[in-house]
Amino acid sequence: MVVLCGHRNKTLDIWRRWAPAEYGKVTKLSYIAEQTKAVLDLDPSRLALEYEDAVWTWGDMRAIVRSLNEKLDGLGLPEAAGVGCLLRNRPAHMGALWGVIVGERCVVTLNPVMADEKIAADIRKMRPPVVVGSADDWDRRAVAEAAREVGAAGLLLTGDKADPVAFVPGLEKIGSGPHLERQPGVAVLMLTSGTTGEPKRAPLGYRQLELNIKRAARADRNWREEDPPTLKDEVGLAFSPLVHISGMYFAVAAGVQGRPLRLLERFSVEGWRKAIRELKPKQAGGPPTALKMIYDADLPKEELSSLVALTCGTAGVSPDLVDAIYERYGLPVLSTYGATEFAGAICGWSLANYQKYWKQKRGSAGRMHPGVEARTVDPETGEPLPPDTPGLLELRSAVIGDGQNWVKTSDLARVDPEHFLWVLGRADNAIIRGGFKVHPDEVVKALEQHPGVREASVVGVADERLGHVPVAAFIAAEGAPIPSEADLAGFLRERLAPYQIPVKFKPVADLPRTPSMKVSMPAVRALFEGETVAS
Repeated sequence: MVVLCGHRNKTLDIWRRWAPAEYGKVTKLSYIAEQTKAVLDLDPSRLALEYEDAVWTWGDMRAIVRSLNEKLDGLGLPEAAGVGCLLRNRPAHMGALWGVIVGERCVVTLNPVMADEKIAADIRKMRPPVVVGSADDWDRRAVAEAAREVGAAGLLLTGDKADPVAFVPGLEKIGSGPHLERQPGVAVLMLTSGTTGEPKRAPLGYRQLELNIKRAARADRNWREEDPPTLKDEVGLAFSPLVHISGMYFAVAAGVQGRPLRLLERFSVEGWRKAIRELKPKQAGGPPTALKMIYDADLPKEELSSLVALTCGTAGVSPDLVDAIYERYGLPVLSTYGATEFAGAICGWSLANYQKYWKQKRGSAGRMHPGVEARTVDPETGEPLPPDTPGLLELRSAVIGDGQNWVKTSDLARVDPEHFLWVLGRADNAIIRGGFKVHPDEVVKALEQHPGVREASVVGVADERLGHVPVAAFIAAEGAPIPSEADLAGFLRERLAPYQIPVKFKPVADLPRTPSMKVSMPAVRALFEGETVAS
């Protein structure tokens, strides 16, 4: 008997048939490496990347990969050894990522948008034997000093196609260490986004990435696993940071599938608009914040005429925004749900499912991917709950954990009998206010219904009397007056329990965000440091 949501479910047999029998089969550890290497060797003259109006061929990218591996081999760095990579959305950094993968070593992501001392602290904590970065990374004294302190060799991404990788002067050798131990089977040791707290390290296995990439490839009915690698013609648009799972997955998949990309260092409406106008893709999108910015820009409908759908990931998207985009542009928004630990998405909307189910499943994060089981459990007892019952989400799949045991998430959710998922909030950011539990996502949802609020974030701050109390930062709606605290509190009293209403409302020009454009809760909390809040 197969269990989903704690009960036998007839529709599970149908769901099981969606998943190919070989879903859990892995050819070998080196599939990702071998496919990427084969793609790089196919046609050196063909387009691989567009970046700031410059063209990088597959031959240019192969030169970076080869130069990096010559240096790593010369240093005696074995397979599965960690390579600290300061990853920016630039061609040289993409080449470095592919180079570490081709050499079957482990990418240790380092986030270059962090403050100098935070990067240095991360290097000291992880102790990679090699650190790779560009000139603007190595010009930061704290970064170079941290690498020298841990005995890391330093490699410079020069940006010169003829000589793409060089040693950093004074860091030509690996020191005595101790260094990060080898990471067998791990392709990327990735720093999570840290939206609810301190970022953590999540190992993304070669096996996980292989399964996820093959699952996505099966959406193309013409794809066959035994087919030789090819180079694609259609250029994809990539702007999610390589240090975030969406950017990392897209970059690794592009190398495996031979897909050329237009690479943006960061998202902007104008950059996105220009790419859509010139590339004419069938699908494009971004996180909810980007989609809201695109919607607010009121782009002419004809500029988006090549699109059949918009995609959305990294965070839950408001169904109101989904409906508004469809009403204006006739474009479905196909959202996904995933996490760094899953090495990509494990649930999402397909175009067929949107057309068939959106009206009755409005607000869902989508349908569980083939081969992924989901259930909810009681947060206190861990007992499985009936289908469609809110609880703590647990997952089981070959791409999550050991594939045999249920893996607990931090999300409150419900899963219906047809395997559609609703994410209701985070269990790990609940605010306990004098014994009452406040879920920030519920407050945010109500607050963003106010006509004067474009986007909001709610966090808990310490309170001497009640333990913690909710506070809210918000962006005012464009063209609308900034609502007062009394106005917002009165609006929420009609929609929430008294204990859920924030004790302070702070208008901001923009909410602090992670590189993936998610709102950073620790940074929002810091906005209220030193302020007196009345409980």
